[in-house]
Amino acid sequence: MLETVAAALKGGIRVIQLRDKNMAFEDLVAVGREIRRLTRQFGATFIVNDNPYLAIETDADGVHLGQEDIPVEVARDIVGPDMIIGLSTHTREQALMAQLLPVDYIGVGPVYATNTKSSPWPVVGTEMVRWARLTVSLPLVAIGGITADRVPEVVAAGAHNIAIIRDLMSASDITARAAHLRQIFEQSRAA
Repeated sequence: MLETVAAALKGGIRVIQLRDKNMAFEDLVAVGREIRRLTRQFGATFIVNDNPYLAIETDADGVHLGQEDIPVEVARDIVGPDMIIGLSTHTREQALMAQLLPVDYIGVGPVYATNTKSSPWPVVGTEMVRWARLTVSLPLVAIGGITADRVPEVVAAGAHNIAIIRDLMSASDITARAAHLRQIFEQSRAA
């Protein structure tokens, strides 16, 4: 895992999220502290998934929560006012309600079908991203099934940032793939 993170950072990835549903908490802390060291070395942001206590233990920059995770208000009490909190949203109502919560950004998706994570939520498409950009006051991270060829469409729809797992992790050269994805993202933002 650490070699993969280092390779992605070398390729220009600016945010790393630690997400492992099966690893014991103590092991996640150990891995998370090493990821924290790497992200500091590369000047990148480090987010942990689901667990505000893990975020504190690893000195992460933030925690990303799902709709079924610990309530955002409770997570904010745990991590304090300065840590980033992101919240996944899958419907217009969830995105609107997120504006009333102490979150710093929302994830919008799944934009496309994905096998990386099983989800009870239907695919929302770029239409939801476009709607959220025009309606919601929070920064948007598009999530779910995003690949290099879909990046321009998602950015054009209004995503401030994108989350990519499979398209990056399945590459034989993660550093080169990360650099390619970042280039496409930057070109799409410029357009």
